[in-house]
Amino acid sequence: MASDAKLRDADELIKKANKLTKLSFFKWSTDWSSATALYEQAAMAYKLAKQLEKAKDAYVRAAEGQEKLSSPWQAAKDLEAAGAIAKELGKFDEVLELYKRASDLYNECGMPQPSADALAKGARALEEANPDEALRLYMDSCGMLEEEGKEHMAFETYRAAMSLYLKRNRQLDAATVLLRWGLAADKSKAVHSQCKAYLSAIIVYLYANDFKQAEQCYNDCSQLLG
Repeated sequence: MASDAKLRDADELIKKANKLTKLSFFKWSTDWSSATALYEQAAMAYKLAKQLEKAKDAYVRAAEGQEKLSSPWQAAKDLEAAGAIAKELGKFDEVLELYKRASDLYNECGMPQPSADALAKGARALEEANPDEALRLYMDSCGMLEEEGKEHMAFETYRAAMSLYLKRNRQLDAATVLLRWGLAADKSKAVHSQCKAYLSAIIVYLYANDFKQAEQCYNDCSQLLG
């Protein structure tokens, strides 16, 4: 069968790659450049053969190779691929570890947006299995973009965090995120988004029966909303 052939091909690629990365009495150097390419090919072949565990492990090995080759960007891409597969496998501890590591590597490249995006991807993958950790990742992602003055790139992440807080019946936290989103929109001169965020915060406060906070929020925002 075709899948069996793909699996055999992938296994062979892994064997070749492993040989290139091991030292022996007769082999005093490694060839991580060639091995990394083989690991990536094997990962794709394992995916096609629906051998997800092996595909994940091959991507992790490829990421290790990319780091040894001083290519943190590509290493992060491989780790994100491994993280997506870990989610399919239901290995959520690995999901967290892989996406956070990918974020760190993007950060090493001086790329805050992909770094923040990796955290947000990890959060989405963890929403059902570990919502508290997902919320931490969402807010870390937002904070990273805020520190870089790229608040406008965090709008979807604010929305995702707010929605998850509401699902967890944490209305006051959801309102706090909306106010933070409104401030980010103000800095980004996104008036329409700012108005929506503040109005949504007022609605959430009213839903939570926190009329004092709703009134304070309305008074703070009345000039803008008027």
